[in-house]
Amino acid sequence: MGSVAQFIAVVPARFGSSRLPGKPLLDIAGEPMVAHVWRRACESQAQRVIVATDDERIREAMQAYGAEVVMTRADHPSGTDRLAEVSEQLSLAGDTLVVNVQGDEPLIPPVLIDQVAQRLADDPEAAMATLAEPIGDVDTLFNPNVVKVVRSLQGRALYFSRAPIPWDREQFKTPPDWLTTDAWLRHIGIYAYRASFLATYRDLTASSLEQLEQLEQLRVLQHGHAIQVALAAAANPAGVDTPEDLARVRALLSSSEDRP
Repeated sequence: MGSVAQFIAVVPARFGSSRLPGKPLLDIAGEPMVAHVWRRACESQAQRVIVATDDERIREAMQAYGAEVVMTRADHPSGTDRLAEVSEQLSLAGDTLVVNVQGDEPLIPPVLIDQVAQRLADDPEAAMATLAEPIGDVDTLFNPNVVKVVRSLQGRALYFSRAPIPWDREQFKTPPDWLTTDAWLRHIGIYAYRASFLATYRDLTASSLEQLEQLEQLRVLQHGHAIQVALAAAANPAGVDTPEDLARVRALLSSSEDRP
């Protein structure tokens, strides 16, 4: 990808996690997980990369790498709310593009960070931009931990769900053994915003759809704001949500460290 719109990248890193306590500092190939994410963000075309955290241990660990760290409150319900505080603390201009690079994505390709920023820059009427990739297997489509998205012909999100959407009325009468097409899309949880919308988001009331599906992006849709969804320019390995994910990523990164 050539030159992209100017943007900053923020890595929200919350210490608390119900399934993996202290997740950002878990060791992967000799370094904390958040350091891997931060390095990937630094390899993007972001003009500035910031780690946003609520914990002094994460601040100390990342400052040792020379990272810029912003301390935020501990009571934010989502990474987007944490980014809104960062935007306010830094007094960002309203048209500043801000990319949320989740702190549990140590394998994220830097090109995706650039892509989501450019997607938002290309659609001035959209409040946010995000990415998706085709789903090719039944287990993934029917897995409620995998978020699906349906788009309009203009690339705008129509809906996000943990359910297998769109529902094939004929083929899904019984669970299929395979998918005949890759028409279904898995949402990739990277977001780009304008700083002005981060302030707006913070003041939006929680929505019924958001609470039902436990998906914060549904608050944006239900309040009538547009989300652009691009097909990812590169494959995005899954992030770290479970001990099994952690073992898989450790194996991948350890093997890459061993290569000459």
